[in-house]
Amino acid sequence: MIEAYQRVMNVESPPAPKTPKGFFTDTSLCIGCKACEVACKQWNQLPADGYRLSGDSYDNTGRFSATTWRHVEFVEQAKANSRRDGQRWLMMSDVCKHCANAACLEACPTGSLIRTEYGTVYVQQDICNGCGFCVPACPFGVIDRAPKHGTFEPGTAHKCTLCYDRLRDDMTPACAKACPTASIQFGDVEELQARARRRLGELRTRGESRAQLYGMPENEEAREVGPLHAFFLLLDKPAVYNLPEVPRLPRKSMAQRYAWSGAVAIGAAVLSALVFGRRG
Repeated sequence: MIEAYQRVMNVESPPAPKTPKGFFTDTSLCIGCKACEVACKQWNQLPADGYRLSGDSYDNTGRFSATTWRHVEFVEQAKANSRRDGQRWLMMSDVCKHCANAACLEACPTGSLIRTEYGTVYVQQDICNGCGFCVPACPFGVIDRAPKHGTFEPGTAHKCTLCYDRLRDDMTPACAKACPTASIQFGDVEELQARARRRLGELRTRGESRAQLYGMPENEEAREVGPLHAFFLLLDKPAVYNLPEVPRLPRKSMAQRYAWSGAVAIGAAVLSALVFGRRG
């Protein structure tokens, strides 16, 4: 029946699933050069962000936006047990995580957000209606809507596509291709996970006791959003890099929110009854 419908409607069948692809970002190798940001903008024809600095960081982009799909975090940190200046820089090139259980996919009412044959999450611009439901749903804050200039109407949602157009031509995503230190590594997800575990062992052997992996199947943060297709090796706790310790799916936290709302409502009702009872 489906094949007959596709022939009549002249609709192509979806592509066959392929080996899941993703990123392994080793923050111990990141030098904050922002080559990944520039490469992402050049390939996807995204406008520049300018050179305005916040005053408390060397980071000029500051956050994700509809035109910034890669963002390099700059974190200045005091070293533990250091006899010299006691400072170090922690840097991380952040990006959409392409979650196995993506909150944006669940929140999208139009089907514009889809899972590609590579296991990544992609926004179909011709279907997105700009409702913005995906923006607050994402626990990592990577999705944003582009403004429509001259109107009050919001534009469509935008985020990293993991260079889907390049993947289909067997090309490495632009950011990973441009990274000069191999901090951003691209490949088959399972192979990258094995590489990440080996690298973690190496760093801990060297004395990096705080080093940890983020977004792996065995990690706590994968409990709801699932393993990430863009996962990280961190040199400190996730919160230091502005990452949630345990990212939540909206549908998982709704019961808790309703319970709190109910408790507040009951408390208000009891308080009102006491107040008016005393007046009576």
